[in-house]
This record gives sequence, structure tokens and C-alpha cells, in this order.
Amino acid sequence: MSETVIIGVDHGYAAMKSKNFSFPTGLVEYEHEPYTSKDVLEYGGKYYVVGSGRQPLQKDKTVTEDYYLLTLAAIAKELAHRGAEPTAVVHLAAGLPLTSFGRDKKKFRAYLLRDGKPVPFRYEGIGYTVTIAEVSLFPQGYAAVLTQSELLDEPSVIVADIGGWTVDLMRLDNRVPNAATCRSLELGMIRCLDGISEQIRRKLGLSMTAAQIETVLRGEVTSINEQAKEIIHREAGAYVRQLLSAITESGLDARAMPAIFLGGGAALLKRHVGATDGLFRPLILDDVCLNAKGYERLVGQLSRSVGGG
Repeated sequence: MSETVIIGVDHGYAAMKSKNFSFPTGLVEYEHEPYTSKDVLEYGGKYYVVGSGRQPLQKDKTVTEDYYLLTLAAIAKELAHRGAEPTAVVHLAAGLPLTSFGRDKKKFRAYLLRDGKPVPFRYEGIGYTVTIAEVSLFPQGYAAVLTQSELLDEPSVIVADIGGWTVDLMRLDNRVPNAATCRSLELGMIRCLDGISEQIRRKLGLSMTAAQIETVLRGEVTSINEQAKEIIHREAGAYVRQLLSAITESGLDARAMPAIFLGGGAALLKRHVGATDGLFRPLILDDVCLNAKGYERLVGQLSRSVGGG
């Protein structure tokens, strides 16, 4: 039997993330083979172009097949990147918000596992047969921050995972998540981008794409209208202030204890949080793949612990 490959996948509303990849959650179905094999998944006799735009909001990701298909694409990307055999046994590591972890864990695990049967598909012209032999689920955000030992030695730490649709909050007390402090705010990056886009339409009459706005927010060189850039940065600053206020209103005071910010929106904070915001000790982790890396690390640690008795 093939050696099991541990693959971590972070199922975001706006983007799918694995250890080495991040791509939008868009999925376009075709009855016939598209003109190119790039980003094309063939499964069940149908073709899907992966990563075109983003999914319509699905609060329950098990309602449609979309996130399962996106998971297959993420697995294929990782197997190819790691030089692994396309016929592989996979231990899938994924996550859920702590606010819904207990409620959704069983259903999401069954959705991904599919009884552990071999699944044939093609991705970018390569045939795969993947057996998801096990699915391990962890709280989002928690796995990612376990690497930050200098802050975890603090008695209490805030964790804010800024995703596409939600900002998932928790407080760690002596490294243990305090369930009573967990909140999920509908203030993710999609809200930020949509708000910026609306302001640009109102004031300049321009319809800008999310990709254009994100380029400006990342500080990359671009030929975008200078007035639009000013609006983007001004509205991004307003969003950050709104977010910090909402965190405080949730009972978590980032002026009183260290805070770890991660997820797709963390890079935005790095550019727009100023000294005037009065944060006590912020640590901004802008690696969008950090949750997926954390899931893999936890499975590896658990496997070594079991193997060592």
C-alpha cells in the first residue's frame, strides 16, 4: 500500500489554501472539454475550471459538491508539487471555526471522506486516483498560532483569523482556547472589498474588480487611477478601525493583551494599523497558507505521538 500523504486544506469562502498554494474558490462547469487544460478538473464526466472568481457565499459548505471538487483540485496541486505519485492515499487535514466546530465536525468529515473509497479524476490533463483514508479536523486559527511560541507564553492571547466572509475570534488562556470567548463576525475581506468597490463607483463612476483593489492593498506597482487608489486606502483604513472596534465590542481588548492576526486580511492590517490604534502587542501573520500548514503539523505531531506509544 502507498505511503500516506498528509495534505492540509483550508476551505475559505474566498480562497482555498493548501501548504503551497492559494487559489480563488470559483468553479465553472462545462459539459465539454475546455480549450485549455490549465486549472481544469475532470470529474464524473464533467469539466470544471477552477479558480475563476469566487464562490457565491455558502455558509454550509456541504450543501453542494463545489467544495469537494475544490478539495480534489487542492490535493492534485499538492501531489504534483511534491512529486508524489498520482495514485495516492491521503490523510486530509482541515479546519472549522471553533464557534461551529462541535456542530459541523461530523457532517464536514463525512463530506470530505466519502467512505474512504478511491476517487478517480483528472487535473490539468493528469489522471489521479486518490483515496482519502482519513480526515482530521481542527479549529481554524488555533493550529496556525501554535508556531508563535513567544506569544503563547503569555497568559492570555487574542487570535483573529480574518477570512473571506468571517473574522473568527478566540482567546487563548495558557495556550488553551477559551470556548466562551469565541465569536464569528461577518466582517471578512469580501465585505471590505465590496465596500471599497461601491465607494469607487459612487465617487468616480468606475467599476473596479476585486483583483485590482487587492493589488493596491498589497502595495504592488499598478497603473490604477490615483484617485481610486486614495479611496481604496482611505476605505481600507476605515475597515480596519471598524474591525478593531468590533473585536473590542466582542469582549476581546487588543489594547490590553497581545493579539495574533492571520488569514487573508492580515496583510491589510500590516499596512493600515497605525500607532494611533493603540494595540498592545500585535503580531500580524500574512502567510495565507498558515492554517493549512498548521493542520499538517498537528497531524504529524499526533502521528508521532501515537507511533511513540
